[in-house]
Amino acid sequence: MSLRINDIAPDFTAQTTEGAINFHEWIGDSYAILFSHPKDFTPVCTTELGYAAKLAPDFAARNTKIIGLSIDPVDNHAAWADDIFETQGSEVNFPMIADTDLNVAKLYNMLPADEESSESRTAATNATVRTVFIIGPDKKVKLSMTYPMSAGRNFDEILRVLDAIQVGEGNGVATPVNWKKGDDVIIPPTVSDESATKLFPQGFTTIKPYLRYVKLPA
Repeated sequence: MSLRINDIAPDFTAQTTEGAINFHEWIGDSYAILFSHPKDFTPVCTTELGYAAKLAPDFAARNTKIIGLSIDPVDNHAAWADDIFETQGSEVNFPMIADTDLNVAKLYNMLPADEESSESRTAATNATVRTVFIIGPDKKVKLSMTYPMSAGRNFDEILRVLDAIQVGEGNGVATPVNWKKGDDVIIPPTVSDESATKLFPQGFTTIKPYLRYVKLPA
């Protein structure tokens, strides 16, 4: 069964480019973004890792750690990082998991449980290892998105939805379509008008009984 929103993200111990980690301990009190790659030295993922590295300060400002995964050894990751720096102009400044035994890929339902080893596997046979998970400090899955190998992931969107998740969890609200940080948010229908008045003394706008907008204080 696939991981669902609010499931506890599977814990694991793995080797990374920054040494061995226990995933839950590594997350600590932060949010985390785990994004996986089907193989080292693949073109689309090279551009993704370079851009993610450029956004590392933006994620850190949101109390969020990022970690990559590829089904190749640590030494390969290090050599790939050199290529990423050469072609994308940014150093990979976050750990990369070496998932040579496919343990993490299987725990996160990215590969079938009967797959055994990374040896002789190609990017094509690992095509489903192209998923983004956002995980909260409570170690629960907040979001998952799986991409085909031909489509580069939009890390600006990942940053945007991280903002939406954090605003929602921090204020008990929801966000409308195409919401960006600073836009009005939505009061959930589970909150009565009486409670909403107490929660949001700045006032709110009712479009329909189930659709109420409010601007959060800066």
